Amino acid sequence: MSIQQPILSDSHARIGIVEDPEGLSAIRRPGYPAVIWQRSPMARFQTWIDGLDPQHLPSTRTTLRPNAVPNALEHLCNAAGTPDCEERACLVGDISALAYVFAEVMQADFLLMRLDIVTTNACRRFHIDAVTARLVCTYRGTGTQYGLASNGEEPGDISTVPTGAPIVLRGTNWPVTPPCGFLHRSPPIEGSGETRLVLVLDPVDSADIEETHHSMH
Repeated sequence: MSIQQPILSDSHARIGIVEDPEGLSAIRRPGYPAVIWQRSPMARFQTWIDGLDPQHLPSTRTTLRPNAVPNALEHLCNAAGTPDCEERACLVGDISALAYVFAEVMQADFLLMRLDIVTTNACRRFHIDAVTARLVCTYRGTGTQYGLASNGEEPGDISTVPTGAPIVLRGTNWPVTPPCGFLHRSPPIEGSGETRLVLVLDPVDSADIEETHHSMH
């Protein structure tokens, strides 16, 4: 795993840049508020998903076990009218693999999976998510933007995660994490005509699932 130098001289935070999915486990190392799997999508896949009518992009917000992700995605794609082709299989396979890897890293029995179709300035303010950790991967459009800031200000230097590259981010619920000033946001795209397809995975404690189940009975 290679390491990007600290963005601020007074910060101990470093961004982990890894070359394989197993490297995402570096989020558990001290001083790493975020880890990016540096990869590039296949050109044919990117051309396909960029050219797809947005109404045929799959979208969802659902909690499920990692091994249920492939079947759920197939149903979502069928419902959205996503063309049944090799590129669709690539999308389903990649999301399923990321779900498995992230669940392993977080030791989570369940995941909250979101597939968001974004055309506006969603979450345009720099922030930290109120979760333990979160995986974000932008399959279409501009990736997540991030930087380090102090005293509640916005980052001076803003970086953008490449399209197709997953980033794992610590949230405010990460145990024993001193503030490091690492913030992120969705890129402001309103009025640009851009459509983003963003995968978001959050770990869900099995105890929370049980509590929800019992409260419904």
